[in-house]
This record gives sequence, structure tokens and C-alpha cells, in this order.
Amino acid sequence: MSETNKPVGDATKVVNAGRRPEWTQGIVSPPVWRASTILYDSVGHLRDSATRDTHHRLFYGRKGTPTQWSLADALTSLEPGAEGTFLYCSGVAAIAAALLSVLSPGDELLLVDSAYDPTRGMAGGLLKRFGITTRYYDPMIGAGIADLIGDKTRAIFMESPGSLSFEVQDVPAIVAAAKARGVTTLLDNTWATPLFFPAIERGVDLTILAGTKYVVGHSDVMLGSVTAGPGHFKKLRETSFQLGQVASPDDCWLGSRGLRTMAVRLAQHQSSALTIATWLRSRPEVAQVLHPALPDCPGHDLFVRDFKGSSGLFSFVLNGGDEAARAALIDTLHLFGIGYSWGGFESLAIPADPQRYRSVTRRDAAGPMVRLQIGLEDPADLIADLEAGLAAFAALRGS
Repeated sequence: MSETNKPVGDATKVVNAGRRPEWTQGIVSPPVWRASTILYDSVGHLRDSATRDTHHRLFYGRKGTPTQWSLADALTSLEPGAEGTFLYCSGVAAIAAALLSVLSPGDELLLVDSAYDPTRGMAGGLLKRFGITTRYYDPMIGAGIADLIGDKTRAIFMESPGSLSFEVQDVPAIVAAAKARGVTTLLDNTWATPLFFPAIERGVDLTILAGTKYVVGHSDVMLGSVTAGPGHFKKLRETSFQLGQVASPDDCWLGSRGLRTMAVRLAQHQSSALTIATWLRSRPEVAQVLHPALPDCPGHDLFVRDFKGSSGLFSFVLNGGDEAARAALIDTLHLFGIGYSWGGFESLAIPADPQRYRSVTRRDAAGPMVRLQIGLEDPADLIADLEAGLAAFAALRGS
């Protein structure tokens, strides 16, 4: 495969990114390089290596091998303007390292109120123990975030759309306010991936993926990544090394394999999810569909302005009913598994209760909420499954 500097599309990038000849050595996919100890030719060679930058150089297993470098390089190439990517054993580990790379005791973090629950748990646990204060803000605040930035504010954490209620944030406005005050911005971009929202290009300083989801795509690997914009990679890398963070070469190899099909999988997730979300909007048992590509979702106008596409995860609010009726809906489903995570080839359904994870905003809903991950099954089959579930819900509604 010859090198080219010509601009290429996202589908071409995910197929070819990270496949440097020195890492593949003629093999289509970079093989699994497993290592702890690296051997040196002499004491002089060993000492010389210890004084040099270990980036993309074999030094010790924790500093990586071509298997890890290949995936990190590929993810960096998907973010125009990015400086580098570090890999982690999970998305939560990636969030922790990213936050600790920019925050110190006495600092303040502004955290979106719709954030993923483990992110909130980290703010109220680990960060609090380290003397870092967290203030929550309304996901729809936009440029108004400027009024919350104080002398101790060092970072703003965004998640757009939110994990359960799918509010789309005005990321460019928040980034502009942060840059005006020298504040670092972080974004959990797992839902959109850089294919649908190129975060570094939009000015975000650190963009985070739970690679467990769409990068891997097969529900069989835990993986995380942080991609850094200009001036942020060195501190991220140093912090991650000091924390002892490393992702397994085998897991990175599976992540690279999944990445090659991410563009085509996302296209199918998008198409099927929109078909099902639109169908749900027509059902009398459904009060609201929270899908960023549909008008009912808070921040839909921002989605239309900023995003290139939508993925397979969304929620819907039931029209009345109680916990038992919602459980009957989910328990009746045959093609939807009941389980956490998402982004794999299979469809999932779970009860969603965002009000349990709010500090400064409140959601008044017409009924209980269900979150769906739409997989790669035939959407007509999934609709038939949901129709049976809604019938079970209707039978118990109001009881």
C-alpha cells in the first residue's frame, strides 16, 4: 500500500489509518506484539534508551508496542488537528486520566449535569478526595457557561449528547468561552465518534471515547482512548504513564479490527435507529422520542448544525404507566437484550432514569423512560419486537 497525502473520506481513513509499513511488515493488519521486557544489545544501549523519548519506540511493555501504537495513530488520524492519542483499559479509565492530566488540588471542574454516571461518581469520589471541586451545569447552557467560569475553574467537561436524555450541547460556544479564559475543554464523544463529530477540529482540547462501544463494535472488549489537541498530549501522556495506564495489545488488536468496519456499521446503526425512532413517534404509547436527529430532542438545532450523522443509541418516554408496566415492555422483548453498554452488533434495552443523576436540572416526563441501542438486525424485526413490548406495556398501564 503506497502512501498518499491526498485528502480521503472517513471510510477510507478507518480502513487504512495506523497501518504503517514498519508496523505491519507486509501483513494487512498490524499483528499482536505482546511484550513486557525489551532486550538491549548492551548496557550503553539500555542507558541511551532511557534518556530518549519512548514515543513509538520499544522501551518497556508498558510504553507500548506497534499493536498499541497502530490503533492510537489511527484514532489520531480521525481527528484533524490532533496531536496524539493515548489508549486505556476502559472508557472510565480514559476519563480519569484525562481529568487528572488537567486538574490539581484546589481546582474547579464544571461538569455537565447530563454526564455518564461513572463520570459523576468520579467527580464526587476520586476528584473530591484530591481536593478538586465540581460544579454541575445545565447541558443547554451554551455561551452562558462564561458566567460560571471562576478564578479556580480549570476544566469544562462536556458530553454531547447526554447518555440517557440526549441533550445536544452547544460545544462551539462552550469552547469559545473556555478559550477566552484559558480553561481546558474535555468532551466524551463516544456517541458520535470523530466520524460524526470531529471534536478536535471544533476546538475541543481533549476528546474521549469509550472504545468499548463503536470502535470495537462487537461487545467483547473493554477499551478507552483520549485524543489531545495541540499542546495537551505531553501532559496527558505523562499523567497516564504515572498512573500506570496501559491497554492490552490483544484488546488493541481487536479494537483495530473493529475500527476497519466502524464507518459501515455506524451507517447501518444510524439508518435503523432513525427508522425505529420515527416509528416510535407515531405510537400512542410513546410520549416523546429523545433522538438528536428528531425535533423532539433538546438541542436538535445544534445537532443539525454541528453533526455529520447520528448513531444507534436513543431513548423514548412512555405515555404514562409505572415501573411495572415499563418492566413488562422490556421483559417481553426477544431481540433486544437487557444489559449495559452499547455500540455492539446486537440491540439492547434498559430502563433509564436520568432524574436519579441530576444536580441542577430537572426533567419532568410523562412517564418512565427506556433507552434503546439499535444493533444490526433487520429494523422490521426490531419494530415487530417493540410492538409486542408496547402491547405488554399498554396492558399494564395505569394498574
